[in-house]
Parts: sequence; structure tokens; C-alpha cells
Amino acid sequence: MTTKKKTTKSSADESTASKPAKKSGGGGAAAVARKILADETPQSKIAEHGETMMEGPRTAATQSARVLSEIIAEKPELVVPLVAKFAKGISSSNKRVVQTSAEALPAIARIAPARVARQLDVLKSSFEEANDVGRDGLVKTFAALCTASVAYQKRLEPVLTTALNGADGKTLLAWTQIVLPALKGEPHARARAVVEGRLNLIPRAYAQQIADFLGIKLRLRYR
Repeated sequence: MTTKKKTTKSSADESTASKPAKKSGGGGAAAVARKILADETPQSKIAEHGETMMEGPRTAATQSARVLSEIIAEKPELVVPLVAKFAKGISSSNKRVVQTSAEALPAIARIAPARVARQLDVLKSSFEEANDVGRDGLVKTFAALCTASVAYQKRLEPVLTTALNGADGKTLLAWTQIVLPALKGEPHARARAVVEGRLNLIPRAYAQQIADFLGIKLRLRYR
């Protein structure tokens, strides 16, 4: 007499089957953003997320920042009215709010530089207290303003000089490639002098890349 063997799932299989599939990071924010962008009048929802990002509980603020980040990537012109919130958010204690603000401000500076210029006092005073992501966003914002008009150079040269003077090698390389092309005349010459003066103070790998970008040779003593 033959007996059929019962086939049973292993406990591992059962536990796997019982667990719901994980959503990819940021998937919820992307879905919300798509829904907002599909609306004929998205501004009210965008304004709500801007308010939540700055005033809501930390978890809700983080989620709203993620939603706005998705919108910035698709249609940055829609977040221009939130520029004052991003100006405050760049030095927020919430890292996700800082990241979104660092994405938004350079984009708005390219689209509506005058709107960002109204926030310059806040933005310049925020540089020292901002984290690395925030500072990077500010430098990109200031460079975008200088590209838009040489009229902004005089107001921004001091903070850009501070940025170039304090950056580590990797950051100095990135900021040199952003800041110097944005400046003209004497401000450009002074910023370039600051960069060149730091080449013997940073790791050679970065110094060589900066020298190549500037079209100069490193000093013999540094080699």
C-alpha cells in the first residue's frame, strides 16, 4: 500500500508569502506628486505641502518635502510661490526639508531670479548655520543669480568668497566649476585668486583637477 506524502511550505516560504511587497523609497511621494501635476489647478495642493513642510509635524513635513522634491524635478516653475519657505527651509533641522530647499532654490533662481533676490538677506545669513547640503544649495543659488545678472555679484561676492575659502578639496572642485563661470570682471578675478591660493592646501588629486579646469600648472613645490 502506497501513501502519498503531504507537501508543506517551509516556514520561510510562509513568512515570505505573508509579507506584503515593500514599496520602493519615495514611491508614495512620487504618486502624490503625479496626482497633483495631473490636476488642472495644482497650486492649492502645492501650497498646502509647502505649509506642511515648514509647519507640520516632523513626519508629515518630511513627506511633504519629498512630494515637493518630485514636483521640482518635473515642473520647478510651480514651486516659485514657495520661495520664502525654501529660503527658511535651507537651514532647517529637518534634513529632508533642507534637501528639498537646496533643490528648489537654484531652480527658482534660474526661472525667477528677482523672486529669490528678495530673500537674499535670509539666504546669506543662513550660509554659516546650514549643513553641507544646504550650503551646496546656497552656492548653486548664488551662482545662478550671478549668471542671471551681474548686478547680484557685488551683494554675493563676500559669501561666495567665504564658501570658496572654507571648502574642502572635493567641494572646492565642485564649487569652482559652478562659481567662476558665473562671475565676470573683477569679482571673477578675485574668486579665481582665492581658488588658486588654496591649491597647495588641498589634496593633490583635487588640486590637479582644479588646475586643469583653470588652465594652469601646479606649483613645482606642490608636486
